[in-house]
Amino acid sequence: MGSGIVEPSAHAYDEINSITFLTSMTYCVGLLLDQGLVLASDTRTNAGVDQVAVFPKMSVFDIPGERVITLMTAGNLAITQAVINRLRDAVKLNEGTTLHNVTSMFDAAQLVGEQLRAVYELDYEHLKNHNTDFNASILIGGQIRGESPRLFSVYAAGNFIESSQETPYFQIGETKYGKPIIDRVIAHDSDIMEAVKCVLISFDSTIRSNISVAAPIDLLIYRTDSFHADCRQRITESDPYYNTIRQGWSEGLRHVFAGLPNPDWC
Repeated sequence: MGSGIVEPSAHAYDEINSITFLTSMTYCVGLLLDQGLVLASDTRTNAGVDQVAVFPKMSVFDIPGERVITLMTAGNLAITQAVINRLRDAVKLNEGTTLHNVTSMFDAAQLVGEQLRAVYELDYEHLKNHNTDFNASILIGGQIRGESPRLFSVYAAGNFIESSQETPYFQIGETKYGKPIIDRVIAHDSDIMEAVKCVLISFDSTIRSNISVAAPIDLLIYRTDSFHADCRQRITESDPYYNTIRQGWSEGLRHVFAGLPNPDWC
């Protein structure tokens, strides 16, 4: 289903860039499985406890039947929105290399890195003058016809790494709270819907422990060789399934904990 997300216009960057402290210290996670990709991001941004807003961190570039490329962002919101807008403008103008004509996901990751470096060249000195770091990271996952699905993590310097069968997931933002459950459960051959459940539990753990991460959660499930991005959900705090697994996970943990023996050291 469609997410109903309205992407900011290219002109929004000028306004947002003046607020250099607005950050999306978010939580994003991408899983690369035999069956496809599971990609999820929260939507909270903040410039202090009394300046909290909702902005989507997930952007999809797709040509149905030919490619699906999804980006998820964390860090300074002005920087990451500038990168997304530059990529979208390139697609609209259809000039040069764009996410609609790159021939591989590696080339797509390289293009995203180049746009990050371009924004760095424009903004670094201005940010430095305001004692603000150039803080941005991007996950890019998807599939282009002719190759298998792939998943990359792009750093602020524009360089990147690719996931593997041994390490089939990446996280950016507030990663530490949701990492243990993914480490224990997820493998490259995990069932894709089991992986969705695991991802949502990792979000629940993160949201419980960190005020800078919050629902709604944007979720995309991409099945290998489908070449469409139709399975998208925006999950709110009141979502029935999300509440069911949150409650079940909490009760299960308490039950397992109660069943463990106490130490007998003294």
